[in-house]
Amino acid sequence: MNAPPIQRHAMNTQADILIEARHISRQFGAFQALTDITVQFRAKQLCAIIGPNGAGKSTFFNILSGAIEPSSGSVLFQGQDITGLAPHEYARRGIAKSFQITNVFKQLSAHENVRVAVQMRHARFDFFSPRAKLAGVAQTAQALLERVGLAGLGQKPAGDLAHGQQRSLEIAMALAADPQLLLMDEPTAGMSPEETTVMMDLITELAAERTVILVEHKMKLVMGICKTLIVLHHGQLLAQGTPEDIRANEEVRRVYLGQG
Repeated sequence: MNAPPIQRHAMNTQADILIEARHISRQFGAFQALTDITVQFRAKQLCAIIGPNGAGKSTFFNILSGAIEPSSGSVLFQGQDITGLAPHEYARRGIAKSFQITNVFKQLSAHENVRVAVQMRHARFDFFSPRAKLAGVAQTAQALLERVGLAGLGQKPAGDLAHGQQRSLEIAMALAADPQLLLMDEPTAGMSPEETTVMMDLITELAAERTVILVEHKMKLVMGICKTLIVLHHGQLLAQGTPEDIRANEEVRRVYLGQG
């Protein structure tokens, strides 16, 4: 006999959790940056972490990405505790990140940047393998450039690309690892309105294939594309829910949405 619907829903809900933060706190000396944050992120969802300046967004992002360790609490990925693992171990498990400041090799061409990222995935740390032996590396790099809208700019030095194009290039490099989770810090920072529209369209497309968690200050954008929002305030979890839930939350409106 089939299980009751409520039980099936509970089982599927638990199985859908990709990454989870449990009772995360972080101190920097006497400063309490985060306090007892517990949240879950589901597979193939687009989620934004929002909050006023000083809310703890960047600290929480850095803990989720493995850049820093929590003072207490744990991070679980696919049910396994990954707290304190080295950054390359995060990458090996399928977690990629894109930071607010672009991190590309500006002297190399766009294609070479992505090709290096692809080669690192296939060759691990064997830097002496001839590129010719790595079948499909160049083709994969070109496909990734096409994926982020840079198909015709492969031979252009990365340093000569526009700011938005450099951000797209960095995403292509992150996608070279074929991550299940893509973490993005301020992906539209410094972009023109046109570049912002292109980037958010790309992020929406990527979220159909993998989980995407981003920190973003442009509220109208995240309200329009995200399924879930995490609201932090003074280092604590203020609210979590759909854009509709967040809009209707009076406390959120008071401390964040109503500002400015």
